[in-house]
Amino acid sequence: MQKSDLHVLHVDDDEIACQLLGSFFASRGVRFTAVHSAEHLDSAIENLRPSIVVLDLMLPRVDGLTALRRLREHDKNTPVIMLTALADETERIIGLEMGADDYVGKPFLPRELLARIHAVLRFGGAQSTRPVGPALDRIQFGRFELTLSRQSLLKDGAPVKIGESEILILAHLASRPMQVISREALVRLLESRSGSSCTRSIYVAILRLRRIVEVNPEQPRVIQTVRTRGYMFVPEADAGDSEIE
Repeated sequence: MQKSDLHVLHVDDDEIACQLLGSFFASRGVRFTAVHSAEHLDSAIENLRPSIVVLDLMLPRVDGLTALRRLREHDKNTPVIMLTALADETERIIGLEMGADDYVGKPFLPRELLARIHAVLRFGGAQSTRPVGPALDRIQFGRFELTLSRQSLLKDGAPVKIGESEILILAHLASRPMQVISREALVRLLESRSGSSCTRSIYVAILRLRRIVEVNPEQPRVIQTVRTRGYMFVPEADAGDSEIE
């Protein structure tokens, strides 16, 4: 078995779940550390230097959102995936907007969590400002190249004129390829970054964005709509023959 350089720090008060996950990650050659409280999460990260933190939302004393907020006040670099058993999407949206890179709903398969971990580390999160290498910082699709750190867009090597709302949405979607992002999450994104909180502004921004990046804005293939759920960035190589509605 090949040993991985990956180190997962899991914060969950369910000791049995931690043991099961620990066995799974060990079988994959992944270093796994579990702690059962988020009270000293910052010091645990400082001491252990994990590749990523998997943080349960429902924790005693200090809940996951509070722990995430405290962490992001001084650490914007460590990737975080939230675990939540809540059916309500609101808490997940708040977590993403507070700086989580992804979330996984309970119950879940351990291999799903591992896949999400690899995806976050490979693509980076839109909320994260951690330094990324050139391959992660630049996202190429079709004739376009998006640079996340500069939030700039090139077409055939030339700068593209694009509004603040549109580049924020594009960066948020493109850094999470093939993942549905709800309209509510995008509203919160614009509210937190540009002060705009009108739901209608999302529709307008998506329309403008499609006019920039789509070959045919009337039949979008890159920024696809997932009916009742939100929007999804589909890299050119993964784009299907029909739009998802």
